[in-house]
Amino acid sequence: MRIVISCILSILFTVSLTSAQASTQWPEWDYFKQEYISSDGRVIDPSTENKVTTSEGQSYALFFALVANDKEAFQNLLEWTENNLSEGDITSNLPAWLWGKQSNGNWGVIDSNSASDSDAWIAYSLLEAGRLWNIDKYKSKGLLLLKRIANEETMDIPGLGWMLLPGKVGFVHGNEWKLNPSYQPPQLMARFAQVGSPWKEIEKTSIQLLQKSSVKGFVPDWIWWKEGKGLQRVEGTQGMGSYDSIRSYLWIGMLPENNEERILLIKQWQPMLSLVSDLGYPPERVDVSTGKSQGYGNVGMAYALLPIAIGNTTVASILEKKIETDILGDDVYYSYVLKLFSQGSTKKYFTFDKQGQLIPNWKQ
Repeated sequence: MRIVISCILSILFTVSLTSAQASTQWPEWDYFKQEYISSDGRVIDPSTENKVTTSEGQSYALFFALVANDKEAFQNLLEWTENNLSEGDITSNLPAWLWGKQSNGNWGVIDSNSASDSDAWIAYSLLEAGRLWNIDKYKSKGLLLLKRIANEETMDIPGLGWMLLPGKVGFVHGNEWKLNPSYQPPQLMARFAQVGSPWKEIEKTSIQLLQKSSVKGFVPDWIWWKEGKGLQRVEGTQGMGSYDSIRSYLWIGMLPENNEERILLIKQWQPMLSLVSDLGYPPERVDVSTGKSQGYGNVGMAYALLPIAIGNTTVASILEKKIETDILGDDVYYSYVLKLFSQGSTKKYFTFDKQGQLIPNWKQ
């Protein structure tokens, strides 16, 4: 009997250990949880004065939790997001993009407008959590959220086609549309295309938007599309590529290496890599029309560019040196999430198949 009990305890210990290892195999994710996520599932940006939370932060953390096979963190993040950003139901109310300490001293929603990139990442993570963990409620919630995004945040733009608008309010001005190329990661659009329209169309137009907006080799943060005239030159800060557009390079770099769009866009973006080579560091801002740079890009930007620099030893070396010498503190939320995406991709914590489905290393 003692032998039987000993065997049972050994098996239970092994199962428990395996489960624990499965959810803690990514040390950088554990650090992110410790420094940036509250016990009830709120991602806090400590670099801001009032310690705000954004739907972006919640959406990225959900994806990282899935990659790390961290079911408990995933559920906590989802519950906090629904209860505080979506009035209790994310399938009925798109998440408010900004939450924090209000002017009256209370804590709550500061800006109720939505951010479509965050909504898309949440929908994607729900769909993939449902598939990978075999949890139907996540899949159902993801499909319903995706339907709401399609109804409230997409539009058939004349001369461009179906497009994901940056949010539900404030981006349509008569016959002009304000768009953000980084809001439409091609992996996500490919996954959504498996569901049907309008996502099949958006999968194509999102790549076209990247191609058309970066003809000089630099991706802008924002662009205007005008009916009858197409892409418009945007002056001032909106004619620059910086903290938003850096994600476009990252999303493309995270695609499978044999992906045709990845190959073509990296070739088109050689001027950006050449600029890094000439400067010896990633630029903070680039005028997308002239290629003139401003400022010294932070370590998060180095992480974001690294996946498209694989194969270019000169540029990769410059970026890796910056990563090695510029140590991330505990108050740099945005740089840290760029690190997690970049590191997760280059170290193969996760990959994507050609349909955009997530392949975490615990499923390989």
